[in-house]
This record gives sequence, structure tokens and C-alpha cells, in this order.
Amino acid sequence: MASLSIPVSHNTSSLQHSSTKRHHFRFQQLYSPPRIVCSGGFGREFPESKEKFSHLKELKGVACGILAALAVTAASPVVAATLRLPPLSTDPDRCERAFVGNTIGQANGVYDKAIDLRFCDYTNEQSNLKGKSLAAALMSEAKFDGADMTEVVMSKAYAVGASFKGVNFSNAVLDRVVFNKANLQGAVFRNTVLSGSTFDEAQLEDAVFEDTIIGYIDLQKLCRNTTISPEGRDELGCR
Repeated sequence: MASLSIPVSHNTSSLQHSSTKRHHFRFQQLYSPPRIVCSGGFGREFPESKEKFSHLKELKGVACGILAALAVTAASPVVAATLRLPPLSTDPDRCERAFVGNTIGQANGVYDKAIDLRFCDYTNEQSNLKGKSLAAALMSEAKFDGADMTEVVMSKAYAVGASFKGVNFSNAVLDRVVFNKANLQGAVFRNTVLSGSTFDEAQLEDAVFEDTIIGYIDLQKLCRNTTISPEGRDELGCR
């Protein structure tokens, strides 16, 4: 039997019963390729004839080949590298949308209208970002230095090249966020969920990782970042 094991979200049932058009913004998880299992078993399930069994074996081989090709494509860095972001929103109030956030979706990254915060400046914002849901928000090149982002939900956000110097992310949910090339110097990740997030070439000097919630594989990848201070490495348990 040929099967493809791919994690699938189970939070899509609400989309079928809503009159509001909603969208998904997805990013490839490069570090977790799908697992393909191709095993025999047609002989027991279809004992009618050797001819049928031979035909089914051929079909199984074709199915396995297709699944393998799809899996390689899904896990390929080249495919992920071709990700194209939508054009910058022309909404004059787009930066203020961060103060409202998403009213639906949250951790599953579903939204009724894209939150485009690219190039916005929230330096030292101390009240309007706390606890907001910014799931799947586009944050690249935005500036959040010194902001209070405690308890914020940023699942599946895209924050490449953004600046979060000294930001307080305590008790926040930052899973599957793309922090690549972001400046996170002195950021506080106290009791923060970081599972599935990437920090390639991110600046993490003096960042605090006390009681951070992160998976083992993600921790190994994070610990490869040489900018993390010795104190931060101790808090993470980097070896």
C-alpha cells in the first residue's frame, strides 16, 4: 500500500459554513519532510487472481512514484525559495490594523483580511499590541523595537528582516514564525511558544529564553545561532 504521511490541520471545518471569504497564508516547513511508506499487502486484500495482483502491483508502483515526487517537491528548498509575497497593501490604515489584529483564525493562520504590517513602525509601543492576534501577519522590515508584545499570537507570521530589539514576548505564541534575518537583540521570550519558528541569520544577542517552550529539533536548530549569549544558551539548554 502506498501512503503519504503529511500533518494536516483539523481546524478547517468552520470555513465550509461561513459566508465570509477567508484565506490561508502558508509557509513550507523545510526541516520536516513528509514520510512516504510503500509496503506490500495487495496479495492478501485481492486474492482473486495472479493477473489482478500483478496489475495492482503496477498501480502501487505508479502511486508510490507520484507520492515520492510530490514529497520531494514539497520539501524542496528551491520550491520554498520561490515564495512570492502579495503586493504591499495600499490601505492607508494598514499599520493600525495591528492594534485590532485578527478576529478569527489565531493559531491556524486563517484570516478574513491579510494583516500587512511591512515597513510599519511601532517603536516603544507599550499598550496597543499586547495580547493581539497577528496570525499570518506580514511583518518583514517592520520595526517593533522596545514594544510590549506580551501574550501576542503570531502563528505563521512572516517577519524576515524585521526589528524586535528589546521586545517583550513573554507568554506569547510565536509558533511557525519566520524570523530569518530579524534583529531580536535583547528580546524577552519568557514562557514563550517558539515551536516551528526559524531564526536563520537572526541577531539574538542578550535575548532571554527563560522557560521557553520549543521542540527538540527546533531547539537544535536555534542553538546553532552563534549570536545567542552564554546566558541564553544556558536557559535553552544548548549543548
